[in-house]
Parts: sequence; structure tokens; C-alpha cells
Amino acid sequence: MTAGSGSIVLVGAGNMGGAMLSGWLDKGLAGSRITVVDPSPSEKMQAKIAAAGARHVTTVPEGFKADILFLAVKPQMMDVVLPPLKPIVGDETVVVSVAAGTTLRYLTAQLGDAAMVRAMPNTPAMIGRGVTGAFANARVGDAQRQAVDALLRVSGPVEWVATEADIDAVTAVSGSGPAYVFYLVECMAEAGRKLGLPADLAMRLARETVSGAGELLNQSPEDAAQLRKNVTSPGGTTAAALSVLMAEDGIQPIFDKAIAAARQRAEELGG
Repeated sequence: MTAGSGSIVLVGAGNMGGAMLSGWLDKGLAGSRITVVDPSPSEKMQAKIAAAGARHVTTVPEGFKADILFLAVKPQMMDVVLPPLKPIVGDETVVVSVAAGTTLRYLTAQLGDAAMVRAMPNTPAMIGRGVTGAFANARVGDAQRQAVDALLRVSGPVEWVATEADIDAVTAVSGSGPAYVFYLVECMAEAGRKLGLPADLAMRLARETVSGAGELLNQSPEDAAQLRKNVTSPGGTTAAALSVLMAEDGIQPIFDKAIAAARQRAEELGG
């Protein structure tokens, strides 16, 4: 990976931060470059940090400036976490936040006028199959952007957006999106149960169908619409189901409403 050569401070080694750290180390990033700030990482994460030769501290280290400061803590923790970090943010530091709803204006108020990237990964990042939307402010230089892109890309593709407001839409579509897919599995299984299938069998069928369809979509050069058409025989069972799902009062207006609600909440969290 081409994540530059400077120091990286990762604040938070929970699910998302831990997944990114594991990805960095697995891709060959030198552990000696990394300082992890977390009061209580899991035993497994502590062992991984130690084995990689990375530094683990429970409070913010003193006496140096971070080249990349990666914030992987929950939004509600920011008021407590950020003030002690200000001394390690220098003129050459780029700050990267993956906290939903945490705006660059808020980060600037807490950390000063620095180069900043606001990013929104999703939970499949934990298995290297996520997707991340990212926005960089005007202070981020080309080399900094490339380094941040490389660090984010260990979790999956990175899509850079034109405005910070777009991050709220990214949050609504892909940041929260895995939950929509998981709920789809629940709904399919419940519908199967109501048709008389044992509940556990209906769940297995729904789960394997959705995960298999996702992998087919991942591997196929065809887009989603074409793949849908490929499996839909005129007058067949799939066409009968799609006539309901694709009706004017079908699933599209529900998704429109749901994703708009998610975006509105992301905007509210950003104040």
C-alpha cells in the first residue's frame, strides 16, 4: 500500500478502527508507524498490536505531531476525545474522521484549522468488503489525499464526493445500507415461514440467497438491472413477485422514504 511514510495515530480500536488497523497491518504497513490510542482494546487486538510492533497507549501521547490522525470513535464520544488531541495536530497533519454526523466544522472548532477528511465506511469493512465515501477539505494536499485513500482502501473501494453534504447521502445509502439488506433477509424468511416453511429453513434459504446474489453481483460485469432481467422469465414466478415489488406502491417509494429519513438524521447529528 502507498500510505506515505509518516506517523499514524489511530484513536479507537473497536469494530471499525480495529478492522482498519488489521487491514493496514495485513497489507504490510509497518507497525512501527502506528500509535493506537484506546483505553481498553480487546485482548485479541492488544495481541495484534504487540505482534506488529505498534505502540498502544491509553491516553493521548505527548511531544510529537501526528502525520495522519485517524478518528474511529463513536460520535457521542467526540466531545471528550477531541480536546486532548489538539496538541498532536500540526501544520502537516491530516485528520480523518469516520464518525457519522461529525462535521468538518465541528472538528475544526475542536482541533484547529487543519487538513481534514470526513469518511463514511460501512460494516462490511470488517471483512474487507466495505465501501467508503470520503470528502476532503481544501487544506488536504495531493500526497495526503493519496495516503488517506490507501488507508481507507484496505476495507474496500473508496468513492470521493464533491461536497461534504454528499457524505450525509452516502451515510443514508451505504453507511446504513447493510442494515437494509439484513432486514431484507428477515422479511424474506418471515414470508417463507408464513407459507409453511420451518422458520430455520426459511432463514437459511433467505440468507444464502441474498449472500449468493450479492457475490454474483460482485463478480459479474453486468449491472443490477440486467442481472434482475436475466433471472426473470416472462410470465414466470419471479415476474409475478416483481409485479408487486416494482409497482407504484412497491419497494422503490419505501426505499426513497427510508433513505431520505436516514439522510435527514445524519444532517441532524451534524447540527
